[in-house]
Amino acid sequence: MMYLHIECLSRTPPAGSMTSMSRPGTSQTTGRDRQRLSPCVCNTLRMVSRTVTQLYDDILRPSGLRVTQYSILATLARRGEANLRQLEDELAIDQTTLTRSLGLLEGGGVIERVPHPDGRIKAMRLTSKGRRVLTVARPLWAQAQNKVLRELGTRAWADAERRLAHLLSVAIKKRRSIRGRSRAQQGRARRRGRSPVGG
Repeated sequence: MMYLHIECLSRTPPAGSMTSMSRPGTSQTTGRDRQRLSPCVCNTLRMVSRTVTQLYDDILRPSGLRVTQYSILATLARRGEANLRQLEDELAIDQTTLTRSLGLLEGGGVIERVPHPDGRIKAMRLTSKGRRVLTVARPLWAQAQNKVLRELGTRAWADAERRLAHLLSVAIKKRRSIRGRSRAQQGRARRRGRSPVGG
């Protein structure tokens, strides 16, 4: 199993200290410096996510779908229809990526818009072509899923999934809190007649 060692400084290094970047794999940190280094959670998760995503994408390629698109179609198949906010919340996909993926799927004729009294609500559902594509993709997705679970082990994955679900929940709450504080600060700055950026 590949060992990922990505380090981030947990706090600013002391004045006058430097680390070498000229040769990969070398470091001039010693003693107390090493105690301040910790694995970067974000970069480690991103590396794992990119690599696993590429594995699923490679196996799904004959269906013409990427794993993100497959997840959208599978969600629409289960729900019958869903709007942008529902998909965003359920799949934890940022709005820009989701909108782009929906545009590609709609352009390919695998999903279609659902008429809604409120024109601002963009709800989607599978077309008959979309159901056929999903039928082709499902066994390929299962193949990718089985490949990962064989390597990791189902019990180990169940434990990892529980921990990752908790991490996701915490990250979402923290992000909402930070965004809420940022909006409040911008509102106060506007009321004082100042730009929120700069003096």
